[in-house]
Amino acid sequence: MSRLEVDREQVERGFASLVLTVVELLRQLMERQALRRVDVGDLTDDQVEEIGATLMALEERMTELREHFGLAPEDLNLDLGPLGPLLPREPPNPAGGPPPAPR
Repeated sequence: MSRLEVDREQVERGFASLVLTVVELLRQLMERQALRRVDVGDLTDDQVEEIGATLMALEERMTELREHFGLAPEDLNLDLGPLGPLLPREPPNPAGGPPPAPR
């Protein structure tokens, strides 16, 4: 049996990419849900402020972690073949309408 040679840095970067992809997906889902709740008027002004501050802080931390591991935003997107990319390429439309047309 031969031993598998692995590059520890490559494995660490790949694992970080996977974990940050899942966190980014959850962050985007939470952001969309918050926007829906704001549009419906389901939140108080204080709740809107708190959610906004929390989402901004999470986005900043994600940027720091991506930079630490040498990852670009597009590195956190998985190609799901015929289903397309895991994460949308454009940010959600705050007006609640359809997403912008692809370029």
